[in-house]
Amino acid sequence: MRKLPVEIVSSTLAVTTLFYPWHLPVWAIFVGWAGTFAAGGPKPEILRKIWPTMLLGNVTACIIVVLFGVAAQNLSGTALTLAQCAILFCLNGSMMALGRFEPLSLIPGMFFGFASYFATYFGGFGPVPKDPLVALAAVAAMNALGPVYAILTAKFGVHHHPAPRPAAAPAPARP
Repeated sequence: MRKLPVEIVSSTLAVTTLFYPWHLPVWAIFVGWAGTFAAGGPKPEILRKIWPTMLLGNVTACIIVVLFGVAAQNLSGTALTLAQCAILFCLNGSMMALGRFEPLSLIPGMFFGFASYFATYFGGFGPVPKDPLVALAAVAAMNALGPVYAILTAKFGVHHHPAPRPAAAPAPARP
């Protein structure tokens, strides 16, 4: 089968994101899609790492949001700020420490998911805006579709590589 130019395949896939319902964070598809290619492309060894690390980032960020909410209900001022610092430091550090285990070693994937969750939650995306668990479900689904879009891009698209230019003639030797 002859592949289409990657620009056609990618643009067609991008158009499909216009039809997702419920104010889902479709931009999170693009984060996972681009992240997959940035990590080396939709190869099995990349896919085995990017899906769980993005989900780990999503879950960690959700826990941070929930714990910040608990802290805000019980503390204020400097105590709240210190609690938030401790929550963020401990959870972010724990998430990254899990990168020492091979299946979770793609730390950028963690941050694709981490940042996507915060943008989803604080941006009010999803069927129930500002609900931490609904935001988690929405962003996890959209991030997970990113590598699927990368697989489809690679399967059906081909990059155009310009023909190499002929080498310039060597300069004449000087006497």
